[in-house]
Amino acid sequence: MHRGILFPVLMALIGAALVLLLANHESGTVFGIRDDAFAAVVALSAWAAVLAAGIVSSGRFGEIVRHLAIWAVALLALSTAYLYRYDLQSVGARLTAGLIPGMPITRTSLNGAAEVVLHTTENGHFETTADVDGHWLHFLIDTGASRIMLSYSDARRIGIDTRSLDFSQAIQTANGKAKAAPITIGTISLGPIRRHDIDASVSAPGTLTQSLLGMNFLGTLTSIRMNRDVLVLRD
Repeated sequence: MHRGILFPVLMALIGAALVLLLANHESGTVFGIRDDAFAAVVALSAWAAVLAAGIVSSGRFGEIVRHLAIWAVALLALSTAYLYRYDLQSVGARLTAGLIPGMPITRTSLNGAAEVVLHTTENGHFETTADVDGHWLHFLIDTGASRIMLSYSDARRIGIDTRSLDFSQAIQTANGKAKAAPITIGTISLGPIRRHDIDASVSAPGTLTQSLLGMNFLGTLTSIRMNRDVLVLRD
């Protein structure tokens, strides 16, 4: 078809489609397609016709097609990244966990809730770092611990005056019964998950080698999901 009549023919077809849309407005469909969907197709066709006419009339068909192909590939890549964004988040989380063991990975669930993803460390346990009153501490996730338990050395590291503590609490550890002192943590943050004025304990010297993130923190979460080497904490 001669390029001079291509644009008028395309516009005539679009005009005919608009007439059909108006004639069938009361039925709500055109050729079995909802009016709104059919109208969207007509509108896109109009833009396509204008674009095609511009390409043909410019005389630089090959160059314009190359540019359009580049944009099409870029849009396809962006669309694919958006559709598989949660899978990409999972891959990124695994890479980060491999490079920085215990690093909490933040992501957003399908319904918009904040989640923290943890991966097992080399010893097979779930460990993480959390901000306790402005200080970073390393924790073992322990569902068997009723509350947050700070090791004596970690308590001193964040500025707690351990000499004034009353080690009168009886606790059960992996090595048997021990003593601990009750304290209150002003703020503890694990990624975007933050809790204020939460009870905790400091273990007596020589009792714990690692601080524990216990159930009085974990129990405030909406859900805790474990799948082999992955632990997902949802606020």
